Amino acid sequence: MPDTLSIAIVALNEEANLGRVLDSVRWADEIVVVDSGSSDRTCDIARQRGARVIYEPWRGYTGQKNYALELSTKDWVLSLDADEEVSPELAREIRAILSRTHGGGDFEGYSVPRKNLFLGRWIKHGGFYPDPKLRLFRRGMAYSTGRDPHDRFEMVTGKRTEQLKGALIHHTYPTLTLYLEHMNRYSSVWNRVPDAKPRRFSLNAIVLRPLATFIYNYFVRLGFLDGREGLLLHLYHAGYVSWKYAKAWEMGRPLAPATPEAASKSDPKARGESPWPTNENQPPEGRESKADLPR
Repeated sequence: MPDTLSIAIVALNEEANLGRVLDSVRWADEIVVVDSGSSDRTCDIARQRGARVIYEPWRGYTGQKNYALELSTKDWVLSLDADEEVSPELAREIRAILSRTHGGGDFEGYSVPRKNLFLGRWIKHGGFYPDPKLRLFRRGMAYSTGRDPHDRFEMVTGKRTEQLKGALIHHTYPTLTLYLEHMNRYSSVWNRVPDAKPRRFSLNAIVLRPLATFIYNYFVRLGFLDGREGLLLHLYHAGYVSWKYAKAWEMGRPLAPATPEAASKSDPKARGESPWPTNENQPPEGRESKADLPR
């Protein structure tokens, strides 16, 4: 009999993406979705497609993904992000591995290339392709590690891996607004991990390192071949690098003493005004803003 496969996904307010990734793995034996408190239709979409949905308060990127692995019960696990999609070519390769007709040798894990889409364009240069990620492995043979938000999977010591040819399609950032919001949040998360420490103000880290990152990815790694989308991606990614270290410096900076006058200028409540300009912008009662929730 063929080996069995679990799909492990962590999610929060992913109604725009979840249906697509679940439709691409309908053939799997088990789908596990660990939700950390969605306020949209994420859980309904998952259940409609036969997924087992488990609520778990946010543990951080690595902790949440390891919990999803613990809940998986089949022979193999394919870990996916909600904004990814398994291509037909990758699906055929995985099913061949499960049926032992792959012919690529006996491996415990497989890395997968990713096609990263930015503003709808496949980014082929600048280090964004093939961007291999370890995602398919025998249950118990790999674990999530790394510093949030940059998690990754690693194999248990000594276990062999191979790279597949079929790709994951990564629907990363369809709009610039979404990209900038995520990079702002990620640069904050990077400074909230338990071992994060304040840093001294450094021109090297805040100015020169982002500049070097842009030059290396855009020119040396040929990012300019990806057109206008490539320019914007590498420009704003360099900005993200600067934000990380600027926020690390800000962590150790003494807070300015609050004064009534300063508070009245910055806080609409202090002026007797609503913090929300119109009812249209006010979040529904009892519901947090999506941007404030961990992902």
